[in-house]
Amino acid sequence: MNIGGYRDVLAVGDTRRVLILGFFVRVPMFAGMVLLTLHVVTSLGRSYGQAGLVTAASTVAVAVSGPWRGRLLDRVGLRRTVGPSILVQVACWSVAPWVGYAPLIALAATAGLFVVPTFSILRQVILRSTPPEQRRTALSLDSAATELSFMAGPALGVWLATSWSTGWALFLCQMAAAAAGFALWVVNPPLTSGAVSGAAGDRAEGSDASGRPARRAVRGFITVPVAMVYLAAAATTIVLTGTDVGVVAALREFNRPESIGWVLALWGAGSLLGGLAYGAWHRSFSVFWLLGGLAVSTAPVALAAGVPSFAVLITICGILCAPTITATVEHLSRLVPEGSRGEMMGWHGSAMTAGSALGAPVAGFAIDHGGWQSGFLAVSAVGVVVAVCGGLTSSHQTRSVPPSALGGPADSVGASPAAILDH
Repeated sequence: MNIGGYRDVLAVGDTRRVLILGFFVRVPMFAGMVLLTLHVVTSLGRSYGQAGLVTAASTVAVAVSGPWRGRLLDRVGLRRTVGPSILVQVACWSVAPWVGYAPLIALAATAGLFVVPTFSILRQVILRSTPPEQRRTALSLDSAATELSFMAGPALGVWLATSWSTGWALFLCQMAAAAAGFALWVVNPPLTSGAVSGAAGDRAEGSDASGRPARRAVRGFITVPVAMVYLAAAATTIVLTGTDVGVVAALREFNRPESIGWVLALWGAGSLLGGLAYGAWHRSFSVFWLLGGLAVSTAPVALAAGVPSFAVLITICGILCAPTITATVEHLSRLVPEGSRGEMMGWHGSAMTAGSALGAPVAGFAIDHGGWQSGFLAVSAVGVVVAVCGGLTSSHQTRSVPPSALGGPADSVGASPAAILDH
């Protein structure tokens, strides 16, 4: 384990700046999610189900916009992509807190379609500014910053909602998010290296990250290995969202609903520590091995007999959350040409959003028919199936690559997709 690797990553100015900026960009985003629900329930007097519809409309819009906004980043660059987004965000959220339920849905969906692609931008800068051997460490730091933002954002949102009216709280939060987007526009960090242009005509259509022709590529870079990593990303969030639902159901069954907050915090702490440990590790692991480990470690939570054992098991299963998500980005960065990374990250975000949308109903259906234990077992089974299928597919792809295509010793640092999938 190389803790010094974090010092090396933070010594890179672009990486250090974008990690700090990323924390402050994401806090108002996470706070806004909570505030939107609280605004619908308290100020508009609607049910939680109706609040969920507003959140769902925004989430679906964000998922649809991901590949489109990412493709714009590749083609026209950061400022020409982010500038119009900021204007739309300001316009929508200047009006949304003061309108009724139906207009709020429309405005939230419109804002979602034109959301600033911050996750894509921040991770592209990290991938561009760090050498391949440091990417896992840098992405793990980004994952840790995301976990901290997720912990701080909702707490800030609740505090704002209790200090002011939810309308003003929502307005201030969304304006802060727009201001963070404007900061990105001002800083305008390069998204690709000088040798690679973001224009569509400059990228190698149908090539992998090492320039070799890719087979059966869709949109120039989505090959079978890439599609399987996207499926793994979706399965990861199915497991995570299902676990979230399972925690609530289990603690209600234990008659300890007041423990939900600190138990979820333990789960997040496990993810944070696991992500930092993975970033300091001396090698990468296949995303399918990590997904399988995440799924397998989630199943034993169903054996908990009370809150103490449940808390221990949920912390353990959190350890592989952040490493699995980090691995999906790391593997994609080596499978996809640099000129397509914006769209790559857009599809990655859409895959994870789709998984989040599926995880809750999968776990909920299982819980309704078999108790809270079945929720954990159901999402664990989904993760294991995808991990096994992905592992078998990657093994087949590795065997089908001619030895001459694998390169010599100079390719040993992750230049080949086959080498990545063989970890």
